[in-house]
Amino acid sequence: MATGLYAAAADCLATADPPTKCAKTRAYSAAFFAGALLPEVDAPPPEAIRFPGRPERPRLVHPKHLPKRGLGSIAGRAAFLHAVAHIELNAVDLAWDAVYRFREFPEDYAADFVRTADDEARHFGLLAARMAELGHAYGDFDAHNGLWEMAEKTADSALARMALVPRVLEARGLDVTPGLIERLRDVGDAESISVLEVILREEVAHVAAGSRWFRWLCERDDLKPWPTFAGLVRAYGSQAVRGPFNLDARRAAGFDDEEIAALPSLAVD
Repeated sequence: MATGLYAAAADCLATADPPTKCAKTRAYSAAFFAGALLPEVDAPPPEAIRFPGRPERPRLVHPKHLPKRGLGSIAGRAAFLHAVAHIELNAVDLAWDAVYRFREFPEDYAADFVRTADDEARHFGLLAARMAELGHAYGDFDAHNGLWEMAEKTADSALARMALVPRVLEARGLDVTPGLIERLRDVGDAESISVLEVILREEVAHVAAGSRWFRWLCERDDLKPWPTFAGLVRAYGSQAVRGPFNLDARRAAGFDDEEIAALPSLAVD
């Protein structure tokens, strides 16, 4: 096990087996918050971004090649939970990469993203357990690589990373999860609902961390937050800004009144 924070982040990123990645994440997080895992003062600079450790399955395909499945069948619900689990596993790596790659922030920044990694690892475990109850496991269905592709695109810019991963891709989850919970309620899947409710509640804090550090960078660099955010969304070609928006959750996650009013101007059809 690594003895420094950046080495720990790199270790988790390189680990291919999802349960092991998540177990390491939870152990390193506990050590960090106990004061036993500190940033290395003599750490070499971060290496160029590369694909994180992943198992051979699931197969990664273009999103348009993923089949649309209803929630009325066990297989359909398992496929849906698998898609969410894949997002959460990517989110573990995204949080660790944010710790490992961007080191110009105050120390509270690392705490925010170590906590995020820990939450996402726990979420993956909850989803894996629910999938097992439905007779499936992570890797049983195809998935896509959109989240990590955005990490690669923003590897050279903390400003773009904070804007586009927490405040666009993860914020999308705040918008769509309430509707998914209602669809699961329609088919009587209370067990899956309970998992999604935990995820929705805790994802607000993850988006809020992105908002906080995006604004910190804007203030440091004398940038106006909304025009900067909108410009980054357009420059990086993100397709994840679309309504309807969960306005209460977005406000709780650090979107101010100006942003709430202007979000529809960024939405894609």
